[in-house]
Amino acid sequence: MNEQARDQEVSSAASEAGKVHGAKSALILGAVGVVFGDIGTSPLYTMHETFLPEHGLHPHPSTVLGILSLVTWSLIMVVAVKYVSLVMRADNKGEGGIMALMTLAQRASGKSVRARRIIMLMALLGAALFFGDGVITPSISVLSAVEGLQVAAPGLKEWVVPITVVVLLGLFWLQRHGTARIGVLFGPIMVLWFLALAVIGISNIIHAPGVLWALDPWYAVQFFMTHGKTSILALGSVVLCVTGAEALYTDMSHFGRFPIRAAWFGFVMPALLLNYYGQGGLLLVHPDAIANPFYYSVPSWGLYPMIGLATAATVIASQAVISGAFTVTRQAIQLGFLPRMQVVHTSREAIGQIFLPWVNRALMVAVLATVVGFGSSNALAGAYGIAVTGTMAIDTILTMIVARRMWQWSRTVVILVGLVLLAIDLSYFGANTLKIPDGGWFPLVLGLVLFAVMTTWRRGRELVVREIKQSGLALAPFIRNMSEHPPIRVPGTAVFLTANQEAVPHALLHNLKHNKVLHERNVLLTVAILETPVADADERIQLTRLSDDFYSLELHFGFAEDPNIPLALSQCSREGLGFDMMDTTFFLSRESIVSNERRPGMARWRDKLFAFMARNALPATAFFQIPGNRLIELGAQVEI
Repeated sequence: MNEQARDQEVSSAASEAGKVHGAKSALILGAVGVVFGDIGTSPLYTMHETFLPEHGLHPHPSTVLGILSLVTWSLIMVVAVKYVSLVMRADNKGEGGIMALMTLAQRASGKSVRARRIIMLMALLGAALFFGDGVITPSISVLSAVEGLQVAAPGLKEWVVPITVVVLLGLFWLQRHGTARIGVLFGPIMVLWFLALAVIGISNIIHAPGVLWALDPWYAVQFFMTHGKTSILALGSVVLCVTGAEALYTDMSHFGRFPIRAAWFGFVMPALLLNYYGQGGLLLVHPDAIANPFYYSVPSWGLYPMIGLATAATVIASQAVISGAFTVTRQAIQLGFLPRMQVVHTSREAIGQIFLPWVNRALMVAVLATVVGFGSSNALAGAYGIAVTGTMAIDTILTMIVARRMWQWSRTVVILVGLVLLAIDLSYFGANTLKIPDGGWFPLVLGLVLFAVMTTWRRGRELVVREIKQSGLALAPFIRNMSEHPPIRVPGTAVFLTANQEAVPHALLHNLKHNKVLHERNVLLTVAILETPVADADERIQLTRLSDDFYSLELHFGFAEDPNIPLALSQCSREGLGFDMMDTTFFLSRESIVSNERRPGMARWRDKLFAFMARNALPATAFFQIPGNRLIELGAQVEI
């Protein structure tokens, strides 16, 4: 009997280990399918853009080895060392991305208001640039893949843009199904893509094994020493090989740190390097292949299948940025930098797997307009790079703040590591500023517009809260007055949503003024968003009894949570305040924003922009999941 029990225990442990291994494998496959699409399709255009005629570079052996050395050490230093090994350590309870990094850096900076504000502005600028990159990436990736048709059949050139538009429409339609299902669908395709990259690379390296000398960083140094200003122009194109590194960190909440690291070091990075070296080997043997090194490295019999596979891979590349945009937007909403909007959860198991319909539509329109407007990957190459390198530099600064204050790195180590990483980031950024007249202005304009939107919303909400606090009646005297001169009481509980626990909510005053009644039990409710992704159970509820019939209640949610007020109220019974939802009425003031030039605040155009966003934001009731049949909304005009 004991032996049977031991056998069952061993069998059960083996079964559990198998399940864990299967879950990890599924996450790694999903990460390959969603996270690495952007950086994984860079071989389509990196070498081609670097050797554009206007750069004045020719595929001489020393030049090819120099470029390959730059590509190699860019992948090692920027992706492997900086993002995968270092920045991904700065996860905020599993959440990644620049907004999560901002909250960590602000927490590390202590109570300094000035430091927190500077960190906030840097992070908002980085997030805005990330969104700008999110428009460029799908456009250039899919265009570059479909342009392979021009190599196979030059007469199909005029069909490149229409086919690209159709492919992108299909991609944005797929988003509603969620990253989990898309990852399962895309994972095998991307595995096949990286295997094809590796095989094609090896087949070309065999014909020119000397290309492997580019592993020596000295060839990169020699390239700069011998090419002068041309090397700076080339650097602005070499950076294309690391675009998508930011998405690895942003998408960490979808799959976790381990699957991304395992996929990168064990599969993705070797395949990318093999393909880049294969393209370099092809250029050493056939310099005329510079017109399109990627597709000319493919055997003629495999050209059309490779075009199809590349198109599928670039669709997936776009997915990495789109899912990252969903994550950053949601974090920005919770932290008060964007208006409330609908968030759809696409997985019952993973909280980070979400779909934002409004963001999806806005990205779709912007991407399609970019494809039609620029018309080719060559034209878009000038616009690509400056946004992502700006975000990379900001990531480095914020990570060093976290390393110094939270990881307890010594000042010397922080300075040395920070200077090395910033030197790399700023070199790329400086090289890309030369492309501003040729299209680099486009992501900068997009980024500045989004930066203006986020800072306007943040400042507008601060002004509204300030006005509500200034115009509100003091709460303590009001409660005493209600005790001394009680109005007519009605049974049940009234919950008043308020941003200021020290003042009487406008909805309470309006209810008392117009309906002449007060409920038997009144709760002043404030919802606070924390700088952590998920609130711990012991910090969710903060309840204070103000009198026999008045209570102050604060509910805390993390920035990665969906605030569910009814669910949180059901947990208040353990704090001594039970709620019967059928006997509870929610009162909410709906502010009508009015611009007043005589009040110090924002510029007139920002006032109007804020009012427009406030009118079109998702109602607080839907955002907080308050049932519509238990709600009474009362209007309130607020001048800013």
